[in-house]
Amino acid sequence: MPLELFLDLFSQPCRSVYIFAKKNNIPFDFKTISLMEGHQYGEEFGKVNMMRKVPAIRDGDFCLAESVAIMMYMAEKYKTPDYWYPADLHKRARVNEYLSWQHMGIRMHGSKMFWINVLIPKIMGRGVPEEKKNAAMEELNGSLKMIEEKFLQDRPFIAGDHISLADLVAIVEVYQPVGACIDVFEGRPKLSAWRDRVRQEIGPELFDEAHQGILCCQEMVNSLDVNKMEAFKPRIVQMFF
Repeated sequence: MPLELFLDLFSQPCRSVYIFAKKNNIPFDFKTISLMEGHQYGEEFGKVNMMRKVPAIRDGDFCLAESVAIMMYMAEKYKTPDYWYPADLHKRARVNEYLSWQHMGIRMHGSKMFWINVLIPKIMGRGVPEEKKNAAMEELNGSLKMIEEKFLQDRPFIAGDHISLADLVAIVEVYQPVGACIDVFEGRPKLSAWRDRVRQEIGPELFDEAHQGILCCQEMVNSLDVNKMEAFKPRIVQMFF
């Protein structure tokens, strides 16, 4: 039986898992879990991941959460090319270094800008105070600078001459604020050149398919039933107002 992948492609980690599986010809059944519709709280999905988060997989009787763990599992089970998660000690260490940093280092800041620019105005009916928006943008800029100066330096990819899980995880995070109409590549030629290399290695068709939803997210947001988003309001007020 093929893997069951429980995904919402508006989610960055879900896009990385989806791209990895498609690029490596791993057979899977796509199970849509709409986070904004609250599908993660359904009884059946709770049996797959009690943390109520995507991505998640079910492989027969085996269930697994967390995107990095899922991609490592797929890499080992399906014997994907070594460059994704290199056997070389130093190259693997570079991949692990980025994967250890990225969750709080870039994901939080890119996600915050997506909420500020796209979701909060819809849910709350008003924008975030300008000073908080500016502070969040400054944090994101710091993270992008870290990717360029620390993780890329003068290398084509994060671990060296070849794409790896680190680049895949990085690119989906960098694209999240792009979906919020923030051109993170403007004035960053190194980041732009890296993006182009990653897109080419993944394949433009697959890359664009995976990011189509986030780049056209306003249509999704306009169709949201705000009444279903009430649970988010207390947290939004605590963080942004």
